Amino acid sequence: MIPSVSARPDPYTDGMTQKEQRERLGRNDLDLEDALIDEAANTVTEGAKRLNRKWPELIVTGLFGGIDVGLGILAMVLVKQATGSTILAGMAFGIGLLALKLAHSELFTEEFLLPINAVIAGQANWIQVLRLWLTTLVTNLVGGAVFAWLIVIALPDYHKTIADMALGYINQSSLIVMLALSLLAGATITLSTRMQQGTQNDVVKAIVCMITGLLVIGVSMLHGAINAIVIFAAMMTGADISILDFLQWFAIVIPFNMLGGLLIITLPRIVRTRRVLWAVRRGRISLEELEEQSA
Repeated sequence: MIPSVSARPDPYTDGMTQKEQRERLGRNDLDLEDALIDEAANTVTEGAKRLNRKWPELIVTGLFGGIDVGLGILAMVLVKQATGSTILAGMAFGIGLLALKLAHSELFTEEFLLPINAVIAGQANWIQVLRLWLTTLVTNLVGGAVFAWLIVIALPDYHKTIADMALGYINQSSLIVMLALSLLAGATITLSTRMQQGTQNDVVKAIVCMITGLLVIGVSMLHGAINAIVIFAAMMTGADISILDFLQWFAIVIPFNMLGGLLIITLPRIVRTRRVLWAVRRGRISLEELEEQSA
C-alpha cells in the first residue's frame, strides 16, 4: 500500500511546533506573517503622524480634503450631465479621491484604521482621535462648501443636474436602505485608504481611486462628507432642500459611515494584528524596531 503524501515526514517541519514553523516562514521575531508585520508598522506610523499634527496643519489639511473632493464632484457633475451615466460619473469622481492621495489631504472616513491602530499601539490617545475626527469633518465641510459655491457660480447650466443628484441622496426609499448605503460608504472609503496604504505604486493608487469612485457614486452610497458638497451646491441653486432636511440626513448618515468603517473594516484588522500592536504598547518591541523588521 502506497502511503499518502500527507503521511510522509517533512524534513523541514517534522517535529517543529506551530510557533516554530511560523517563525521559520517569517523574517521577524513575533512569529507572524511578514504581511501582518508590514501592515502594523505602516498603519501605526502613519496614524501617529496624523494624530500628532499641530492645529494649523490639521485644519489646512482638512480644508484641502474638502476642496480636493470638490474637484471630484466637479468632474462627476460634468460627466453626469454629458452622458447621463451614474457609473461613468462615479469613475470621474475618482479624480477627487486621487487628488486626496497625491496632495496628502484628508477625508473624514479615512481616519479610522490608521489612528486607532496608533492608539492601541500606545503612540497616541483617544482625545487626539476625537480631535482629528471632529476637525477633519468640520474642515471637510467648510472646504467643500466653498468649492460648491464656486461650482454653482461658474456652471449655471448644471444646476438641474446638481439638484437632481442631491435630491437623490436626501430622498431615500426607506430608513433601512439609507442605513445600509451609509454603512457601505464608510466601509468602502476606509478599505480604499487601507489598500492605498499597502502600495507605493501611484498607478495602483489611481486604479483604486477610480474603482472606489465607481462604487460609491455608481451605487449611490451615502457618504456624509462627499454627498454634503453636492447637497450644499443644490441648496445654493435653490433646490427644495432645507437646512433641517440636511441636518436630519446628516445626523443619520455620519454615525453609520463611522460604524461601517469601524466595525466592518477596522475591527477585524485590529484583531488580525493585535499581537503586534500590544507588543509595541507594552514595550516588547519599539516602533523603530518594528519598522526595521518591516523594511
